[in-house]
Amino acid sequence: MSHSDICIAGAGLIGLSLALELHHRGISVTVLDRGTPLSESSTAAAGMLAAADPDNPPQLRPISDLSIQLYPAFLDRIHSLSGQRVALQTHTTLQALPLHVTNAGNILTPQDLAHLLPSLTPGDHRFILLNENSLDPRQLAPALLAAVRATSIDLRLNTTIHSVESHAGSVTIQTSNGPLEASQFVDCTGCWAATAPPSAVVPRKGQMLSVTLPPELLLRLVVRTPSIYIVPRTIDPAVTPAIIGATVEDAGFDKTVHASAIAHLRSQASALIPSLSTAPERETWAGLRPTTPDRLPLLGTFPNQPHHYFATGHYRNGILLAPATAHVTAQLLLGETPSVDLSAFSPSRLVSLAQ
Repeated sequence: MSHSDICIAGAGLIGLSLALELHHRGISVTVLDRGTPLSESSTAAAGMLAAADPDNPPQLRPISDLSIQLYPAFLDRIHSLSGQRVALQTHTTLQALPLHVTNAGNILTPQDLAHLLPSLTPGDHRFILLNENSLDPRQLAPALLAAVRATSIDLRLNTTIHSVESHAGSVTIQTSNGPLEASQFVDCTGCWAATAPPSAVVPRKGQMLSVTLPPELLLRLVVRTPSIYIVPRTIDPAVTPAIIGATVEDAGFDKTVHASAIAHLRSQASALIPSLSTAPERETWAGLRPTTPDRLPLLGTFPNQPHHYFATGHYRNGILLAPATAHVTAQLLLGETPSVDLSAFSPSRLVSLAQ
């Protein structure tokens, strides 16, 4: 039976980011994945580092701010290992608020909006400007995988986990390719979190599309309302696409793309920026967000499972929270005090939520 200091289930963005953090700290790591790495929600997202999104639960703000602080070093580490530089695509977000919100501070005047984005149709919203970056997950994913492959991290693909059994000082993981023993185990499998209680983490479907921006629309910032976002990719000046999303659906593990949903997204985007109504469509897709009952991630252990950890359930903030999740989970695994209070994310809270 092979042995590793830490065994991680799930080779998505969260699992591989944690593996890199642990490897950097000198820990031997094995990562198991039931399929291929970074093939699910890690590459389906728009890539907004939306720490200040007013739709986020307030409990997320401290760990979100920590992640923003860690992001430059996170991308530098990936670059140093992979040779691939992940660029920041945008640096500003135009955030819409309902008209009745008057105490948000820094609400933009019509003149401000006309200067920032002349083609914007405000409708029933007020707008504020947020200093918020975005990146392309489809650029981040291959760079992260190349970084992992440049290390001694043991990445085992097409490996299904059958069971995890805790012992006094270790865990035994039974897999489709034989047993593995580790000092500690971390479930980072998103909405496939098989070692979590039923309904602890469920998929929430999001359909999206990308379009080619018309030449006259020089969109260099994210535009976001409570129901729609438009995220431009700005690095390639020849062809400038934008991501439009996203639906929020309880549809199980179904990733079917429906023309009616895509048409509705395009209609909402065009109501904000009319020239998008004729923007050529490039691609449509759907992803599955790992969601908990209170929309907060699971970070830590359940009672009586001291060597069995969870780092999953990030809902719409997996890209944002990857560096901080890796950082604080490594701290938990190594017996250090986490950099931020994690009590709101304790898996044990699901016991009370289920009652």
